[in-house]
Amino acid sequence: MTTADALAGRPGPVRARWAWGHVAVGLTLVAIYGFGPVPWQSPVMALGIVLGMVALSVGPTRNLAPADRLPYRLVRAAAGLFIVATIIRAVVPSTMATPPTAIALIPNSFVVPAYLCLGYAFLVLLRRRRAADDDPARVDAVLVGLAAAFVTWTFVISPAVYSADLSALQVLDALFPIIDVVMLILVAQLMLAGGVRQAALWLMIVAAACMFVGDLLFTLRDAQLIDISQTPSNAAFLLMFVLIPAASLHPSTRTLVQPQKIVVRDMSKLRMTVIGLVVVVPTIITSLMPAGSVLNDLVRAGLCAMIVLSVLGRVVRSNNSRVRAELMTRRRATHDALTDLPNRELLSETVAAWADRATTEHLEISLLFIDLDRFKMINDHWGPEVGDELLCAVAGRLGEQVRAEDVVARIGGDEFVIALASASHERLAESLADRLLVEFARPFRLSVGEVVVSASIGVAKSAGGAHALELIRDADTAMYKAKGAGRNAYAMFDTSLREQIRDRVKLEQALRGALDRGELAVHFQPIVDIVTDELDGFEALMRWNSPELGFVSPVEFIPIAEETGLIEEMGAWMLRESVRQLQEWLDVRGPDARPLHVSVNVAVRQLSDGSLVKLVDDTLRESGLPPRALWLEITESGVMADIEAALLTLNALHALGVTLCIDDFGTGYSSLSYLHRLPVGIVKIDRSFIDDVGAAGANEPIVRAVLAMTHAMGHRVVAEGVETEVQRDWLRAQGCDLVQGWFYGKAERAEDLTSWIERPVPA
Repeated sequence: MTTADALAGRPGPVRARWAWGHVAVGLTLVAIYGFGPVPWQSPVMALGIVLGMVALSVGPTRNLAPADRLPYRLVRAAAGLFIVATIIRAVVPSTMATPPTAIALIPNSFVVPAYLCLGYAFLVLLRRRRAADDDPARVDAVLVGLAAAFVTWTFVISPAVYSADLSALQVLDALFPIIDVVMLILVAQLMLAGGVRQAALWLMIVAAACMFVGDLLFTLRDAQLIDISQTPSNAAFLLMFVLIPAASLHPSTRTLVQPQKIVVRDMSKLRMTVIGLVVVVPTIITSLMPAGSVLNDLVRAGLCAMIVLSVLGRVVRSNNSRVRAELMTRRRATHDALTDLPNRELLSETVAAWADRATTEHLEISLLFIDLDRFKMINDHWGPEVGDELLCAVAGRLGEQVRAEDVVARIGGDEFVIALASASHERLAESLADRLLVEFARPFRLSVGEVVVSASIGVAKSAGGAHALELIRDADTAMYKAKGAGRNAYAMFDTSLREQIRDRVKLEQALRGALDRGELAVHFQPIVDIVTDELDGFEALMRWNSPELGFVSPVEFIPIAEETGLIEEMGAWMLRESVRQLQEWLDVRGPDARPLHVSVNVAVRQLSDGSLVKLVDDTLRESGLPPRALWLEITESGVMADIEAALLTLNALHALGVTLCIDDFGTGYSSLSYLHRLPVGIVKIDRSFIDDVGAAGANEPIVRAVLAMTHAMGHRVVAEGVETEVQRDWLRAQGCDLVQGWFYGKAERAEDLTSWIERPVPA
């Protein structure tokens, strides 16, 4: 049920039955009027008029919003004028005399304004319903109207005008069909203008046809061209008075005041036949009929000429519409829908065209590949609408910084490319990159306020030999170099970057399936109690030995695993392996030995994945390992990427009894405010701060401060990267809790750590 139906309090089908009920009653009245006793005609006509006026009042009120009721208000006004004319004719029978006398002008003075109101009502419906200005329905409707005008002039108006027996009033009456022709044009446009053709529209179309027939019969009778009574003409008008109110009662009347979408279809055979007849019939009639008066021949010739010109206009309009459609299709294919900037396809075509001229004109083609830094955070925080708003603002600002001959394109979500062609000795690309970084430092004024976003820019150049897609790829590669260097910068492409990308792709392909092939292993590095030198646990570290690439450093493959999402499966495997191995060691050591722990790193992707808590819980339950024996290490940057989501996961893990550790403390945010919020129990000082301790190094005050701060908060501290006895002794003197590093041992396979497991407690 639609909103209007709900407001009316009745479902659409019920209200449609009221319309068809009105049609049924009206048709009955028309039949009685046409074929019943003459004394019944006046009461039947009066009843039909009353029912029609009631329907015209009720229908629009129930089906249309107040702003949409103007056409039916005009119809009611026309109906009122028709009623006045009918009453005058009934009260003063001489107004209906044949031939007409001057008194007939009195009812006609009401009929003409009624026609104008009705025509304006149809015009309002057409303006609201029509989908587009180039809809061919306009021309087709004019063709139908011109053909009707030709036939009406030839067989009705002309004989009346040139009849010696007709009075001036009869000639004026003979011109009434001209009004019907205009009505016919308007209704034909309603019918041909596409969109839905529901019951209300068909009722309107048939009503207009009835009006045309009624006026035609009236004119022919009045001009004494045919000898019939007034009954058929009045019956046609009564039927019109039934159908238009029925259209207002039907729920589909809403479609008459709503813009309709044009559906492009091949021209139907029926439409083609009608257009053919419209052109051919007047031509044949003009050719066969003998010459008459000059005016008559000129009117017929003029109408025929207008028909031909209308057909020509239709052809021209159709051709222009096709050309516009092709241009729009081409623009949609070559431009970004959001920013209206050229897309990758048009960018490639432009660069290829420049490349053809580069050698002869000594041009250097430069591409700036621009990627917005942390654009996802803006989308996540304010929503995609604000993200789109920012992209449009960026597009506008980029366009302000380039020359008219340069190309600014959007080729991806938050990726833009600027293409330049210049003399090779100029440094346009570099100077533009510098200006863009300054421009991005200025806030963008958006609906949510001022937003600052930085950009990473990659620059690639070619003297014309490189393919467009290769140049885009090289600029993209340089952009990643800029992003890797800390963002908010630009980087120039060189061939070594291409080799790095090739190596990275090779590494990524080898990493996929490494777990299934058994190439990954878990190594364990001892973590020692610095006071007693007793083993406290191990840090689990992932290692990869590829048959093809050999030993691959975690520094190389872990970032790739995180970017590709492989880290989630690999991390889950390492967690299960580490827990299983620790439980095995605990069983070997026995219940009286010092409890051990295993520390496992958690990647950023794992931290943001809601399944991590379930994975940890299931792993602990399956192995039987006490939760306190499992340490999970998280990085500062991983937490700060989305601290609220991270807190949910960390609090859930803490509730399981797992110990949480902040890894590499001091290299990231190192903020007391966030450290206080996190449910951590261990802080690990990064190895970069341990290198020079014990030798009056510059980092000693920092390490002392971290130890004091974390102990004050109730946390234990692990110092990483301890490699000398001097470092160990200094950390012990400062009250550090635990240490790990090569001084105690490197990370090794579980089978090579037997000496640690069986190591006696120092005396």
